[in-house]
Amino acid sequence: MSSPHSAVPTAVSVPSPSAPVAATAPASAGSSPAASSAAAPTVAELMDFVRDAARDENLIASLPLDPEGRTWIRLDGPGGSEAWLIGWPPGTGTGWHDHADSFGAFTTASGALKEHSLAVRLPTDGWKTLELTEGVDRSRVLATGQGRAFGQNHVHEVLNESTDTHAVSVHAYYPPLPRIRRFSRTGAVLRLEQTERPEDWQ
Repeated sequence: MSSPHSAVPTAVSVPSPSAPVAATAPASAGSSPAASSAAAPTVAELMDFVRDAARDENLIASLPLDPEGRTWIRLDGPGGSEAWLIGWPPGTGTGWHDHADSFGAFTTASGALKEHSLAVRLPTDGWKTLELTEGVDRSRVLATGQGRAFGQNHVHEVLNESTDTHAVSVHAYYPPLPRIRRFSRTGAVLRLEQTERPEDWQ
């Protein structure tokens, strides 16, 4: 969200204060009915998809924008991937989260987004708090047309820091998100707050 989630969808993921507040009917972009039976996409193919979709002016214009919360449209991603078009009002963000075993990519279609991420691999399960070491924080600004890909268990938060301009982005994940873990952070301490599953955001 990246999903509505932590994108999408948190990458469109999530009925939480940081999640999108309105959804529209599913839409398709850049894929065919045969895509779902195709071989699993690579991270490079997901990156190509989100870049192409972000350049589709008609698709971007189809997203209703809300001044209060994120909005989103589900897209048909390549090779059965989960994809989302997401609108970000000024000052909104996803909060800290990861995408479990899914890898993905996202691109800013308009406006600018800031991503804070952690260069650390979290334990899979069985923990509630974790003390981070120094030097694991990364930040980047993704202006219009810029994007990034990420691997499994990528921990990040995505923000629209503008005070007056909406941002719009396109996100894709494979395999389709099995879960999203949401975290809170106080200084160097990361705390697991909840785990969301597809029924929570679809």
